[in-house]
Amino acid sequence: MDQERVSEVMEINDSLAKLIEQELGENVYLCYQCVKCTSGCPLSNFFDWQPNQIMRAIQLGQEQIALHSFTPWLCSACQTCSTRCPQGIDINGVMEFLTREAIRRGITPPIPTVHNFNRAFLREVRIWGRMYEPGLMAEMKLREPGTLLDDFDLYVRMLRKRKVALFPKLVRPPRKAKPRVNSLSAIGYYPGCSLESTSREYDLSARLICKELGIPIIEPKDWICCGSTAAHRSNPDLALELPMTNLKLFEQMGFNEVTMPCAACYNRHQSAIYEIHHHPQKKREIEEQLNYQFQDRVRVTTLVETIYKNNGENKVRSRTRKPLNGLKIACYYGCLMTRPARITGSQHVDNPTDMDILLAAAGGQIVDWSYKTTCCGAANSLTRPDIVIQLSRNIILEAQKAGADVIAVACPLCHTNLDARQFQMGLEKPTPVLYFTQLLGIAFGLSTKAISLERNMVDPTNLLNEKNLL
Repeated sequence: MDQERVSEVMEINDSLAKLIEQELGENVYLCYQCVKCTSGCPLSNFFDWQPNQIMRAIQLGQEQIALHSFTPWLCSACQTCSTRCPQGIDINGVMEFLTREAIRRGITPPIPTVHNFNRAFLREVRIWGRMYEPGLMAEMKLREPGTLLDDFDLYVRMLRKRKVALFPKLVRPPRKAKPRVNSLSAIGYYPGCSLESTSREYDLSARLICKELGIPIIEPKDWICCGSTAAHRSNPDLALELPMTNLKLFEQMGFNEVTMPCAACYNRHQSAIYEIHHHPQKKREIEEQLNYQFQDRVRVTTLVETIYKNNGENKVRSRTRKPLNGLKIACYYGCLMTRPARITGSQHVDNPTDMDILLAAAGGQIVDWSYKTTCCGAANSLTRPDIVIQLSRNIILEAQKAGADVIAVACPLCHTNLDARQFQMGLEKPTPVLYFTQLLGIAFGLSTKAISLERNMVDPTNLLNEKNLL
């Protein structure tokens, strides 16, 4: 091969890498192909190109691979890759960039359902201020009529359990919120969209448990959706604007802390705070857009953390009237409560223990298992349910192998994937999946109606009766 031909073959096009650095501040050339991103990725079996291969394709300027691959579109945003990268590259952010860049260039999404989901999700948020799930599903079905009957049995089951909001709620955040007199002595409460519909039992039990433990929480009326994964994947400006609008609301009302039961909502708000801390230009732009100068006063916490930090272990132990004796519990935290550490500040990314400690204080027997933070498939629930069913089935089987009677969760999407879809998994026996707040309610001697146990898709009452807990 002559020298001219060798030069042609070895030429590297760095235009895509430069775009990533300009928009994200990420240097893809730091990747040295250790393959930790791929080895830890729960969805790697479903990809056409592995995460490390996508990174190499970007380094070499192989845009045909990077921009036409299934991989960025199937990514569940579980943050495992970004957390494990020894070079600190936000690989999940790179995947989200690639989906946006493909759309900007007019490339047809290789998985159109994901693109349709993102568009429908954000359209509902723009119209109502919050997610209206029936509207989202209706638009997706209209765009892909061939999927009209997909998951029809699931939808019927959820209707029977009153887990579908029949009517949307229109909300618009005020330009300037009025301070609350008792805000400094209380904690702001941001339930998130799912807790108004598919996860209403979480909202009801969360409020009740906070009351039982003497933790005052206040929910402002005018909070809006955080944008979830759809905004991060398709509109990073909106992904910053929506959470910062909520943080503006809580700051103006005088809160120093806001607790979020939904792990995704928590992570998206924490990500927004991280953005304005590390990108002064973005902070100036969002402050100008919202006509507000942020004081950086509001601390964002998960509900598990809020309860634990407020002397939760001792309060739970003293409030327990019916200890969860003999009930073996697998605590499942999901992806976004702890990952990545640079966003959440978690010291135990793969082995969090706050929920374990709280439920142990209530008398539960906590089982040791390795799937605490393994991804359940996340938002692929509506776009690739086959992925969610397989990943969630693995989680349930591992909990059963560990000897668990029930799985405790603290995320509405995790609960939907593990509980509502369990009838589709072909399991020999079901495993009840309860919110940790419901389990605390049982230990506190509260009625099943009070903690909305009847809304759970996998009925836990037989098991709980066997354990003499009801």
